[in-house]
Parts: sequence; structure tokens; C-alpha cells
Amino acid sequence: MQFPTSSSPFTPVNNTVNRIMLQVLLALIPAISLMFWLFGRAFLMQLLLACSTALLAEACMLWLRKKPIKMHLLDLSALVSAVLLALAIPTIAPWWISVSGTLFAIIIAKHLYGGLGYNPFNPAMAGYVFLLISFPQQMTAWQLPFDVISSATVLDHTKTQLGLGFSIGEISTSPLFGYVAGKDLEYLSLAYLFGGLWLLQRKVISWHIPVAVLLGLTFPAFIAYLIDSTRFTSPLFHLFSGATLCCAFFIATDPVTAATSNKGRLIFGLLIGSLIYLIRTWGGYPDAIAFAVLLANLAAPSIDYYTRPKRVKQP
Repeated sequence: MQFPTSSSPFTPVNNTVNRIMLQVLLALIPAISLMFWLFGRAFLMQLLLACSTALLAEACMLWLRKKPIKMHLLDLSALVSAVLLALAIPTIAPWWISVSGTLFAIIIAKHLYGGLGYNPFNPAMAGYVFLLISFPQQMTAWQLPFDVISSATVLDHTKTQLGLGFSIGEISTSPLFGYVAGKDLEYLSLAYLFGGLWLLQRKVISWHIPVAVLLGLTFPAFIAYLIDSTRFTSPLFHLFSGATLCCAFFIATDPVTAATSNKGRLIFGLLIGSLIYLIRTWGGYPDAIAFAVLLANLAAPSIDYYTRPKRVKQP
């Protein structure tokens, strides 16, 4: 949405919702391309299914709410949520997983709260948590790249083996491991990093949340690794496994559900990073991105309240 500002003291607004969302989609192209290269048509079909479901659900809800359909569809926010959800869902999950998760994200997490700008939770992460809690078996088995064999993720494998008493050195010999984390999927993390740095360079996002998320995760991981490197994984493992870099640059930076002030963004990001480490290490789920983001979304209004800039006193 763009408001006309034709006379002083106003200046034209260049950062429309459509422009911002389009740049986010462009920044996701390296990750999308790599996912297609690793998993082939299975990922492509999942992506197309999620995107088409999101656009259809968005149009239906806009019609029911008597909102202008074309204008809101062209803001691309539903498409961004669908792409992020498709990237998070296992490629061997049945088709109805993508459909039900996308419907929950658009209808329940977005429009039932009032639509774009009013939703307190990140729609893509709300849809992911809905799927993870409702269908854990389908959501925890991933196809190995270039293979038809399904397997647990490296995070799930590591958490299970540590619970059985194995050391990090013994677990790291698994064929699931690459250089520091999941085999081949480390390159996916680099793709997210590349896209995220491009968004920073374009000033679509600020540095506060990504840096705070990564610091909130790696600092406790570094301390624990120094204390006992046989029981706790390294900071690099946490950075390059799961969806850490995707979270830091594409999910946590959602302008609607994140804190708004610079100080608040730092607190918000540190909270997400710390929660990721706590849940990964001692929680019941191997990857904690979605849970950490949703919990931080709950805290965002309070963070904003206590980090409001002070009023400038008039001379």
C-alpha cells in the first residue's frame, strides 16, 4: 500500500509492501535453486502447491472480508509465507501436508487476526508448528539429497544419539554429517546467508535482529562447548544445521511480528537465539526455530513497550 504525498513537508514512500516482499523473494532464489538441485521435482511440486494454495486462500479470505483482492494479492506477503513454509517442509511429505500447513498459515495465523499488519505471529512459523505438532511422523523424515532413502535430520540424529550416551566424536562419523553439520545442506545455509547479506545491503532489513539471533545462539553454544566438547556441539554446528541462517535473515526479521526499535530488535533477536539453543539442547524437539520465533512474537509487544525511545524535550 502506498499513500500519495505530493506536497511538502512529505516525501514519497519508496518502500511499499510489494517492493519489500519482492526483494525478499529475490533473496530466496539461491536457496530455492539449491533445494531444487538437491531434491528435484519433489521440492518444485511442493513449492508450487504451497504458493497456489496460499494465493487461493488469500483471495477467498479477502473476498469474505470484503477487501480489495487484487491490491492485497499483489503485495506478495502470502507468497513469501508460502515459500518459507515450503522450504521448511520435508520434500517427501504427502501433498496434503503442504496444503493444510499453508491454509493454517494464511487463514488462521494471518486473516483471523485481521490480515497483514495485525497478525501477532509469523504465519509461516505458525503453519509449521501446526504441522509439526499434528503430524510429527511426516514432518521429521527427510529425503537424503540425490537419494530416495528417508532419514532423520542431523539435528534429530545428534539429539537422539547424545541421549543414548554417545559422544560428539562418535556421532560425527555418521554419513549424515558434512564438514560441520548436515551433509550438503550446509550449502543451503550459505545460500540463506548470501541472500540475507543482499537484503542487508539493500537495506530491506537492519542488522540488529540477524546479529542478535546469531549471537544469542552461538554465545551459549561456545560456553557449553568449552565446558564439555564431548556432550555439547560446537557453535559452527548450530550455525550451519537446521534453519538457523534462514531464521536470522528471513523469519525473525518479519517487520510485522518483530520488535520495532533498534534496542528492542536486539533484545528480540537475543531472545530467539537463546531459545533456539535451550530447546535444541534440552527441549523435546531437535530444531527449535519455529517455537523460538513464536515465543518471541508473544514477547514483542512487551519489548516494544519497555524500549520506547525517550521523548526529546523541547528547548
